[in-house]
Amino acid sequence: MRRAGGAVTAIVWTVTVVALAVALTIVAMRTRRVLTTPAERAVHDTLHTASLAARPLRRGLDETSAREAAPHLRLLTGAQSLAIAGPDGHLLAWNGPHDGLAGQFVAAAARAIDGERRVLVDRTDLDRNGDDHDVRALIAQPLSVEGTGVVGVLGVVTTTEPGPAMLGALTEVARYACSQIELAELDASRARIDRAEVRALRAQISPHFIYNALGTIASFVRTDPDRARELVLEFADFTRYSFRSAGEYTVLADELRNVDRYLTLERARFGDNLQVRLQVAPEVLSVVLPFLALQPLVENAVRHGLSGKRGGGTVTIVASDEGTDCVISVEDDGVGMDPELLRSGELDAVEARPGGPSVSEAAHVGLANVDDRLRAAFGNDYGLVVETAPGAGTKVSMRVPKFRPGIRA
Repeated sequence: MRRAGGAVTAIVWTVTVVALAVALTIVAMRTRRVLTTPAERAVHDTLHTASLAARPLRRGLDETSAREAAPHLRLLTGAQSLAIAGPDGHLLAWNGPHDGLAGQFVAAAARAIDGERRVLVDRTDLDRNGDDHDVRALIAQPLSVEGTGVVGVLGVVTTTEPGPAMLGALTEVARYACSQIELAELDASRARIDRAEVRALRAQISPHFIYNALGTIASFVRTDPDRARELVLEFADFTRYSFRSAGEYTVLADELRNVDRYLTLERARFGDNLQVRLQVAPEVLSVVLPFLALQPLVENAVRHGLSGKRGGGTVTIVASDEGTDCVISVEDDGVGMDPELLRSGELDAVEARPGGPSVSEAAHVGLANVDDRLRAAFGNDYGLVVETAPGAGTKVSMRVPKFRPGIRA
């Protein structure tokens, strides 16, 4: 809960800055005039400077981001010089004159980290060089992120006495910097979670499918060597794609190619008992979706829908263009299931909605994982929808935006 509170704080700080900038721009547009008063220009310049400092800090705190953010943070504090140290007290960046005081800043930063409090070194305690005779104070302000601790130190050198106004400004700038660093950590954590979910989904690729595929290939080695060779290549391409290391997203065309490999191997085992129908609008082939989002749906249709049906059946895959969205469905005419099992929690913990129950936690292979990743990427309107009934087959659908800023294959 402490971590969640810190995340909210970081988001509030960022949203506040953006909202102020937008509001100021709207006011100027509505009045059809430029920012002419000193107060308007000052607010605009401050917000612009804050946004310039945020960009590198959103990548995390290191030497490069510190060096890029330092001049903008110095303008925000109004200090003559600004320094940034890492969580170990190591100097990452110095912007402005008086760099002869860098060693004393590092010492002050170490004290600030140890005590998790601001350290002020006044002029009586400073060892000045020739160009530092006018320096009045050096201040080391720890950058603390809730739930993590001190992630760095912000230091300023001032040639005026550090009064309440300057100390207050330094506190607020440090808090803003912390919010950006925390957002960077949240981005990194989300990326790690995404990678972990993909690894979990790969681990859920049915060992029975691998065993059966290899067994099917072996059965063709003597009777039809060419067919066996073809299936070996399909199996190699399937596993190569499924265990690739590049990216958490892919395009629908690549997902469909991998599904075709999977179905080629399954058809070799089931023969005419497995029929496949494919209907894909060409304009949605480049739609971006989470990696391995489609294959688990097809695998469930084959394993749970058709394998228990005498005489087999048909899997139908449809991808249609619906305005700003692409709708993808995988349907089988197999045994189906009681929809109450989806609502009861025996298979899923779900909430009913039009078109079928929404899957949030599935016993079937990978469905919960796919549902979670769709919602995390695109929002709660984009989870899986299941329509089923005993003896009536099962249809699993997903809706994916054709374009979402920040998400690309």
